[in-house]
Amino acid sequence: MRRLTHRILATTTVVGIALGATACSGDDKPTSRAKESSARSSNYDQLVARQPAHTGSYSPTRETKNFWVDTWMKQPGKLSYVYIQNANGSFGYFVLKGLPVTYCVSLLPPEVKTRADLGQYDGDLIVQGPSMDGTYSSNSNCNSYYGKDAVTGAYVEFSVGQNQSYFLYDQPLDLPQYKDAKPLGPSRIQDVKR
Repeated sequence: MRRLTHRILATTTVVGIALGATACSGDDKPTSRAKESSARSSNYDQLVARQPAHTGSYSPTRETKNFWVDTWMKQPGKLSYVYIQNANGSFGYFVLKGLPVTYCVSLLPPEVKTRADLGQYDGDLIVQGPSMDGTYSSNSNCNSYYGKDAVTGAYVEFSVGQNQSYFLYDQPLDLPQYKDAKPLGPSRIQDVKR
């Protein structure tokens, strides 16, 4: 019995040493992905040490954002003047009540969290949520804008891109390039001038 116990102990020791040796073999090398991730982190740390981010006492970006807030968010119904230039260089314009809005803007968050069957377990997924009109949007109409005509309240829609650009102002401008601009909607600048 004693011999059997010694043999089992010896066999277990040999197997343990063999398994330990295999675990310490070349399998513990970092993967290529881990090496590149480490290189990226190391490079970033070196750059930050050599060129740390500067701080400032004034932010022109925040100042301009506050100007936008003061311009558009403090006066309900403020008019916007949208000048559109086509590929030929000609201008037209819309006078809107408020800002034009792109189809990419939503009143609701575009994603919602939902429980789902993930196979063996249930889990949370972030999925696209429906819009207020009960449909789903791919955010692919970001170059289409809509707004409310300043005088008639009519729905106005326009697109930019494909050699058409727009310029937005909070007041009509008397610039040479706009002198021949034609109204593209029901409202004319002279209809809303105060």
